[in-house]
Amino acid sequence: MRRRRPIHLPRPLQDRLDAATRAFIQADRRFVADFTSPAGEPAFTGPDSISWQVFKNPLSLFVGGVAAVILELAEPRVRAGVWGHSTFRGDPLERIRRTGLSAMMTVYGARSRSEQMIRRVVAMHARINGTTDDGMPYRADDPELLRWVQATASFGFLEAYDAWVHPVDEVARSRFHKEGVEAARLYGAHDTPRTGHERDLYFAMMRDRLEASSVIFEFLDIVRGVRLLPRPLAGVQEMLVKAAIEILPEWVRERLSLGAAWDLRPWQRLLIRRAGAIIDRIPLRAAPPAQACRRLGLPEDYLYAR
Repeated sequence: MRRRRPIHLPRPLQDRLDAATRAFIQADRRFVADFTSPAGEPAFTGPDSISWQVFKNPLSLFVGGVAAVILELAEPRVRAGVWGHSTFRGDPLERIRRTGLSAMMTVYGARSRSEQMIRRVVAMHARINGTTDDGMPYRADDPELLRWVQATASFGFLEAYDAWVHPVDEVARSRFHKEGVEAARLYGAHDTPRTGHERDLYFAMMRDRLEASSVIFEFLDIVRGVRLLPRPLAGVQEMLVKAAIEILPEWVRERLSLGAAWDLRPWQRLLIRRAGAIIDRIPLRAAPPAQACRRLGLPEDYLYAR
């Protein structure tokens, strides 16, 4: 993927963005989000990986995360586990924050800290089980369901970056999928797709298991309304939710009844692409990508100067 020079903002604006980033990361005292130590310790993948490039963009992370959750909720057993055993309805901002930090730690965190976090998540999953409204039993640690969750996350983040930031070629796509295999295995997801072709075949295999649900529309209402951006930018948040729906395969949208009302206007697509490309060039000192680079002795803007 072709890189351009980083954009260094005026100091007052940069300080405000760093402060907001730091507040978001450190808001949950139960999760020590330190990406700067132990000094020199590598993550699951390195700073020259595709994953480190893709996960550094907050716009595509939000879009990709929404798309991934839509796909998760389309599978009835995953939907029952996610919706019945999470705080999303009561405190959506906190759930978004924890989920985002978990993804950041898996990509940028020192390996020992990432493995420690993954063990906690695996232990939590082991306690979650139940029955869907249709009587199907489920367990959150079921490898089959974890495989779907991992595949949908990879789909969301990669396709959001490709659509709204920079195109990703087939070689880079294959690298991205392979980079996630080891961490996925530790979470309990096995036989995860290693190429885009394998992912497409897997999605086709899952087609008949996916279904529309009122929960999906409840999720979309929540994520459109939760205050992630300042009030003057609330309309942008609405557009980003639609951008997530636009990257879904057409057959998925039809199956989930996400029709033309969820389409972006041409000028909105252009705006999101321009914003995504610009944001991709702005280093945030307090964000996990810059912190991880410092841990490895690299400049804070290393990922933005390639």
